[in-house]
Amino acid sequence: MNNAEDNRQARSLESVRACATREQQGVSALASVPDADIDAALRHMAERLQTATTALLAANHHDVQRAASAGLSPAPQDRLRLTEARLGAMASQLRALADAPHEPRDTVLERRTDGLTVLERRRPVGVIGANFEARPNVTLDIASQLLKSRNGGVLRTGAAAQASSKALMAEVVEPALHKAGMDPGVIQLVPDADHASAYALVSIPDLVPLVILRGSGPSTRSLGDTAARFGVRTMAHADGGGVLYVGPASDEEAVHRLIVDSLDRLGVCNRLNLLLIDQSSYARLLPGITAVLDKAGVAVSLPPHPHPRGYEWALDAARSATVTIDTAIDPLHAARIANEETSGLVAAVATQDPAVAAQFIDTYAGTGVMWNATTRLLDGFKLLGLPETGINIDRVPGPRGPVTFRDLHLRQLLVVPTAEVSEKPAQKRPENPHRLRPWNS
Repeated sequence: MNNAEDNRQARSLESVRACATREQQGVSALASVPDADIDAALRHMAERLQTATTALLAANHHDVQRAASAGLSPAPQDRLRLTEARLGAMASQLRALADAPHEPRDTVLERRTDGLTVLERRRPVGVIGANFEARPNVTLDIASQLLKSRNGGVLRTGAAAQASSKALMAEVVEPALHKAGMDPGVIQLVPDADHASAYALVSIPDLVPLVILRGSGPSTRSLGDTAARFGVRTMAHADGGGVLYVGPASDEEAVHRLIVDSLDRLGVCNRLNLLLIDQSSYARLLPGITAVLDKAGVAVSLPPHPHPRGYEWALDAARSATVTIDTAIDPLHAARIANEETSGLVAAVATQDPAVAAQFIDTYAGTGVMWNATTRLLDGFKLLGLPETGINIDRVPGPRGPVTFRDLHLRQLLVVPTAEVSEKPAQKRPENPHRLRPWNS
């Protein structure tokens, strides 16, 4: 490694450490901020998205134009682009988050016969890092979740979304925090777009013990490996790709709607990526399905495939508008393919036969599974009525699926005399009006 490279990495580390140190100075004050003030700041952010629209779109236009000039393909450009409609959707999500009830600090786990009570106490992590690429909306998604969970944040994005993210911080986050009477420094954006700053973020466990990673698979996995070497914990969202199994007794028109709904955006992780058709229906259904995909402008990869069956097209800039099609012997075979050959993000089964659906659902071990519903529903706001920091697909205990503010805490077990614990029954969490109704309601 030459001196220039050493100097570049040293500058990145210094920049990230400065942000994290600033965070630590302000984050302890969040513990005493009233819930109402936290929610007021979120509502102020929603308001600022409307009043600062011109400045935000101008900054984003700069990013998109530069990306287009550099040859960025349409799918990544779509992830990068902000519009008035998307800003409006972001504002709606912030209001929904503000409306969501705060989690109780303490929850009774057991009242023992020896006069002691065991409680679970929720404690903020402290300072949480986040690294994400070319998705300016994630700046607000993560900043708002950290604020609601009373954690500080050091956010880092690459050059592609740098102007947009800086504008969101300067025009939305900082003014909203200031108006709510809070230190704007509790959420920091690393000013250095150099990729070395991403590696710096996952290498300072004394300041940033947990980092949320969102981005391309190879890049995120590399950052995860670096974090492990330094003892930094991560919640990584590296790979995706939705699977749809079209089983026996499926409604052809409904299948076509599911396919279209699953491809409304091509650059997102939960879009349709692999379409498995039951071999008993393959010859009958394939012509109609390929016609639907052709009308949507999506290419088809049919067997034999010159690529792995679970290859994620959203990460292939040149061929993102592609879906892989293959056959499955039965629901168990389809679920095994989804388990063993894809990321395990989300899979759906299309059938009118409950027995077929049950076989697939019980066998698929991934993060989300849908019956006659699009894989695009595996999203924090669509499912839980809350923005998300990302979707965790790790097969270990802990938050799995869309990660929201409710997951960003440390569990502490607390034992106290039962006489000191209020006998007031725990209040039921108010219903979130933005949440989908249960399927069997």
